[in-house]
Amino acid sequence: MRRAAAAARRMASAVGTREASTATATAEAAAASSSAPRSSWRRALRWMPTSTDHVVASEKRLLSTLKTGYVQEQINIGPAPPTPGLKPRSSRDEPRFINTVTFDSKDDAPTLVLVHGFGASQGLFFRNFDALAKRFRVIAIDQLGWGGSSRPKFTCKNTEETEAWFVDSFEEWRKAKNLSNFVLLGHSFGGYVVARYALKHPEHVQHLILVGPVGFSPEADPTAESLTKFRAKLAHHIWEYNFTAQKVVRGLGPCGPALVRAYTTARFGSFPTGESLTKQESSYLTDYIYHTIVAKASGELCQKYLFYMGPFTRKSLLQSAPDWKVPTTFIYGQDDWVDYQLAQQACKDMKIPYEIIRVPQAGHFAFMDNPPAFESAVFYASRDFLSRDSEEGLSLPDGLTFA
Repeated sequence: MRRAAAAARRMASAVGTREASTATATAEAAAASSSAPRSSWRRALRWMPTSTDHVVASEKRLLSTLKTGYVQEQINIGPAPPTPGLKPRSSRDEPRFINTVTFDSKDDAPTLVLVHGFGASQGLFFRNFDALAKRFRVIAIDQLGWGGSSRPKFTCKNTEETEAWFVDSFEEWRKAKNLSNFVLLGHSFGGYVVARYALKHPEHVQHLILVGPVGFSPEADPTAESLTKFRAKLAHHIWEYNFTAQKVVRGLGPCGPALVRAYTTARFGSFPTGESLTKQESSYLTDYIYHTIVAKASGELCQKYLFYMGPFTRKSLLQSAPDWKVPTTFIYGQDDWVDYQLAQQACKDMKIPYEIIRVPQAGHFAFMDNPPAFESAVFYASRDFLSRDSEEGLSLPDGLTFA
């Protein structure tokens, strides 16, 4: 009798356990079912459809169009060091790293470091990497606060602190990479940064190549004064508020990708040479540009401390021309909006070898508009460091002109 009662209790317990397990599984399934739509809606309603993972993935897709192998690294440059007489430029607790891509090359190839312009990132050189890597060890970086690099809080309050933000972080990256004796190329705002770097650390730079560089406009440019005098107060306040093009795209939220697509199609859909991007290249480039410009605002906030409204420099490189110590090649697109005559003006006070080369069928993005001619200009500028089996590089390549 007792054995029958015990058996009955065990049976009831087993039934209860199965019912509890079934109830738990049902609840979990219901929770999963209800969370899936919520997750989908969160993704769909995200104001800016981007993330750090999107930036990394878009870079990989763009570089997948290349034939040359490469290694991508995030080079840790440590916390922001204190600079004598200047306030800390970023929180010492924030991670600081430089997104770096190094391309496969011959063992004895000279090193060429590429630095992008304002609001851009290293991937915009994607049309040049394969050709340049045949003769250089090419290293392309995203400046601190842009592209795939870390984006610490921008705390600079004046021109000196802002220049130090970029120049010092580049020097910390150079130390971490243990580089010296390299050719240094900067485009547009990147030209301004690498010029400031070469003025401060000339011992590490073999040759300087400035592509459509900003920063050589006179500090008291009459046009700038006229603009300052007559421009609307609203425009002035917008500039001083550090209102950037990136903020516009961020503000458009889910409509931002369409605006970027319209821009890339208009600017890079076809080139003065008659060439055009493939459908895949255009798609990858649009995606890459979008994700790199809508990420957290950081380096872009430098604009009001380095420039007046427009491309007019607060601290002109013209004043530093007599102190130039590194041989320099200036490269401009034939239709570049940056005036090559500013370089001519600067060169009058330089005591080092210099040259000014103009690339035909090209504008401000000469490396995108006419890659072969741009690459020829870079090879010619670096002729003293490149190995050659013929007379190639001794004379200016066809199509290029000296200013």
